[in-house]
Amino acid sequence: MYTTAGAGAEGRPLPLPYVPTAVLLDLDGTLVDSAPAILMALRAAFSELGLPAQAPAELMRFVGPPLVDGFHLYAGLTGAANAEAVATYRRHYRETMLDSPLYDGAAELVRGLHAAGMPLALATSKHEGYAREILAHKGLADCFTVVSGARAGDVSGRKAAVIHSALQRLAAAGADLDRPVHVGDLDHDVQGARAEGVDCIGALWGYGSAEELRGAIALVTTPAELGALLGVEV
Repeated sequence: MYTTAGAGAEGRPLPLPYVPTAVLLDLDGTLVDSAPAILMALRAAFSELGLPAQAPAELMRFVGPPLVDGFHLYAGLTGAANAEAVATYRRHYRETMLDSPLYDGAAELVRGLHAAGMPLALATSKHEGYAREILAHKGLADCFTVVSGARAGDVSGRKAAVIHSALQRLAAAGADLDRPVHVGDLDHDVQGARAEGVDCIGALWGYGSAEELRGAIALVTTPAELGALLGVEV
């Protein structure tokens, strides 16, 4: 694995073994610190549905992976009850989602990659419509060739599926997909990218650990380090 820890001269990250031709970016925990808004919506959904309250550390398990998995694994909900929980959460999350801040340097990273001509896709398990609203609110929507997330009626938002869709839509837009790379902060980013034959760069400023991201091709600790790895100044 390439890593910025103990990297080259003046702390610059070691280079990737190739120059990426397209970049896919996760949203929660990679571009946006969305955990506070997500936890608030989860607490409201649990209360409305009469589910036992969970501690903040337990609710953090819901951040990042598909909601359907979270409500199944950590609340024991399946079928219609699971779908109702996802819909209830999304209704509450919609009220505060635009308040989530970008990580320091995230906007500069996105704008720098766009200015350099890098094809960009957002690949998120979040509802695609919400993801588009967040990007527009942050002034970044025009930087992305593709926004790929969970579609209307899709409660899963599996990472491999949204990455697959992002790649298909990038190809349709004429992007060079010879060597795409995905950037995310959790193991499901690594595994979802791998399922689509794509390398993943681990974002250590998000919600995952270096151990969780051990399957990534590189680990970076700030958006500025990621920019340096991808050849843009942040």
